[in-house]
Amino acid sequence: MDETTPKLLPETTPTPRRPNLLTILCILTFIGSGMNLLSSLVIAGFYDEFVILAQEFGEKFNLPGMELIMEAKPVFFLTSAIGYAIAITGAILMMKLKKTGFHIYTIAQILLILVPMYFFHMTGPSMLDIILSGTFVLLYGVNLKIMS
Repeated sequence: MDETTPKLLPETTPTPRRPNLLTILCILTFIGSGMNLLSSLVIAGFYDEFVILAQEFGEKFNLPGMELIMEAKPVFFLTSAIGYAIAITGAILMMKLKKTGFHIYTIAQILLILVPMYFFHMTGPSMLDIILSGTFVLLYGVNLKIMS
């Protein structure tokens, strides 16, 4: 082959670089949803013991949220755990720059907002849940253009 003839190389498309914001959001999701997943599974598994503890600590220290454990049933915590596991799955896919992860994560957030409304017969969602979930969904959505 002649030295002056250019060699043809296969064209490669550069893989997009994951933005720092997306990485930070995913890490925060892993931490928050991971801790909630673990606590939901533990409470569901040891529900009767947690009810006793909630009654004792609730009366003694007047801690907020203890009535939640006493009013809920294990199925609430299992359903919540499923929602958190779905959110983590979505975040893992978004870390890999997969657009499907955004949709999975968004569905999980909607589920996690609706689950307490169903189990506790609430007339509306918690504003804090809407603000936090909405903020994360919006910030993840900003990164959709680089996902495939």
